[in-house]
Amino acid sequence: MKDLFIQMAKYHIWANGLIIQALQRLTDEQLDTHIASSFPSIRKTVYHMWSAEQVWLDRLLLAEYPVWAESGFTRTFAEACQNWQKASAGLLDFVNKQFDDRGFEHVTEYRSRKGDLHKTPVKFILQHTFNHGTYHRGQLITMLRQLGVEKIPNTDLIAMLWAKG
Repeated sequence: MKDLFIQMAKYHIWANGLIIQALQRLTDEQLDTHIASSFPSIRKTVYHMWSAEQVWLDRLLLAEYPVWAESGFTRTFAEACQNWQKASAGLLDFVNKQFDDRGFEHVTEYRSRKGDLHKTPVKFILQHTFNHGTYHRGQLITMLRQLGVEKIPNTDLIAMLWAKG
C-alpha cells in the first residue's frame, strides 16, 4: 500500500506542477475571468485546491485546528502556487514517514469546516485528496480551453509514466 501511495503522491506533485506552469503564463485578468465551473475563476479554483489539500495534510498531521489557507490570503498567485506545491510535497513526506501499511489503517478524527465530527482511515483521506486534485485539474484544463489557451499539459498518470521511460 505504501508503494502505491508514494506513486500517487509523486504523480500528484508532477501533475500539479504541470498545471501550475500553464497557469503562471496567464494574466491576472485571465486568472479572474468568470468561467462557469465549481468555482467561478481559475484563481478561485486553485485557491480551493491548495486550501483543501493543506487542510487534509494538517488533519493527517493531527493539527487540532487546521486553517483554510486562502482565508485572509492577500499575496500573489505565484506565492499561492508555491504554497500549494509545498502542501503536495507534504503529502509525499507524510506517506514516506509511514513505517508500514498499519499507518494507512490509522483512523483520523477531525472536524469538518462546518464543525461536524468525522473519523476516517488515513488511506481514504489520501485517496480522497489525490482524487480531489485530479477532479479539479480536469476543471482547470477545461477552463484554460475556454480562455483559448492552446498549449494544454497532459496530466494523465500514464503521461508521467511514459515521460519516465
